Amino acid sequence: MLLAFPPIVGENSKVLILGSMPGKESLRKRQYYAFKRNQFWDIIYKLFEKEKDNDYESKKIFLLKHNIALWDVLINCKREGSLDSNIKNEVPNDFECFLDKYYNIKYIFFNGTKSQKLFKKHIGFNNKTIKDYYLLPSTSPAYTKKFEYKFEKWKIIKNKLIT
Repeated sequence: MLLAFPPIVGENSKVLILGSMPGKESLRKRQYYAFKRNQFWDIIYKLFEKEKDNDYESKKIFLLKHNIALWDVLINCKREGSLDSNIKNEVPNDFECFLDKYYNIKYIFFNGTKSQKLFKKHIGFNNKTIKDYYLLPSTSPAYTKKFEYKFEKWKIIKNKLIT
């Protein structure tokens, strides 16, 4: 069984970005989105017009400074390799407790369709504190759309943070 990471979250987090389960390289390094070709960190830093920091602790601080939480839908699963399509025997994180504790979170953004499908299957869209849910194009290199396309779609996060 693969075991996911604890969330990156602060009391002032307003948005939550959800992946499905960390990939092989992320699990090895114990860092969210550690695979070099994943565009997550490039997009996040570009949203705020900042140069990407390569230090993982600085990346986590950057998210919290911008009131962004990061987590995965699953706490554990079985999977060969890193592809979401290989996920089996999945167990979700406890979102009821999480959203009760971090009640300032109003928007959930899914990094790709697998995270959205897993959330719908295991948790559902009934939480009264969440204003909206958004599906974003995956930052994974397996999703082959161009960076510019992905970045345009991800801009909604910054828009929601200033409303």
